[in-house]
Amino acid sequence: MASIKRILVAGGAGFLGSHLCERLVDQGHDVICLDNFFTSQKTNVTHLLNLPNFELIRHDVVAPVLLEVDEVYNLACPAAPGHYQYNPIKTMKTSIQGSINLLGMAKRCNAKIFQASTSEVYGDPEVHPQPESYRGSVNPIGIRACYDEGKRAAETLFFDYHRMHKTNIRIGRIFNTYGPRMHPFDGRVVSNFIVQALSGEDITIFGDGSQTRSFCYRDDLVEAFIRMMDAPDDVTGPINMGNQGEYTIKELAELTLEIVGSKSKLVYKPLPPDDPTRRQPDITLAKKHLGWEPKVPLREGLTKTIEWFREINLDSYRPPTPNH
Repeated sequence: MASIKRILVAGGAGFLGSHLCERLVDQGHDVICLDNFFTSQKTNVTHLLNLPNFELIRHDVVAPVLLEVDEVYNLACPAAPGHYQYNPIKTMKTSIQGSINLLGMAKRCNAKIFQASTSEVYGDPEVHPQPESYRGSVNPIGIRACYDEGKRAAETLFFDYHRMHKTNIRIGRIFNTYGPRMHPFDGRVVSNFIVQALSGEDITIFGDGSQTRSFCYRDDLVEAFIRMMDAPDDVTGPINMGNQGEYTIKELAELTLEIVGSKSKLVYKPLPPDDPTRRQPDITLAKKHLGWEPKVPLREGLTKTIEWFREINLDSYRPPTPNH
């Protein structure tokens, strides 16, 4: 029997965090879920509350927290443009002050700590597909910068703690991910298309629909998190985590309509500022160091996601933030 660890998941009631908590609880670890419920749902973890090896703490990582843990997963930050642009200063604080607080805890406890970084550190990339060595093309004063630059600064902090204090760090750069428990009003393209198709509304495409994304199913991504945390200590990352299949936004819209069986029409609107035109990970390092690559094809993952969206009650989710 592998040793039981006490594991903190910051942002653990979110779309990815709740699934990670579930996996770790199933493995027998003591899991502490920390969340301020800004973009997450308590219903994502309700089924875990009665289990003896799970606890839930309502807390904001911007404020210090004192816990004794063996591992920390930092997933605490709004990740959808509508959410992170709602309060951009708070978004920066979450990425930077939140990282400082959790890194301080990891240093004190001599714990391993994983940072959920993002493909947004590459900005609107001039290199395709994006390897980890690419330093990015980010607008530091644009409307997405609170998230992009916040995550870049967090990576800086992680490596400075690693160099100065020998903190055992892991950084995964997450590309577009989808699946059950996505917030239906998060403004992301997959959730937008599904909600619109199920309700018979027009499908809104920003730009001409030729911009590309690579969509990774939730289960595949969480597997990458766990593999990276369990990897040898010299595997600090950053390591790209995403699906290499590249699809245009228009292709995604058409596939969603086909699976839903919807008669919705496609309507086109102007592309928002600094929206990347191409996005695809180079996952050579993930294959080499983690033995990981995505397994779930887009059609299969999208079908499962649509089934979940059919079952939920949209009225039980908080409406979109004003900047949605």
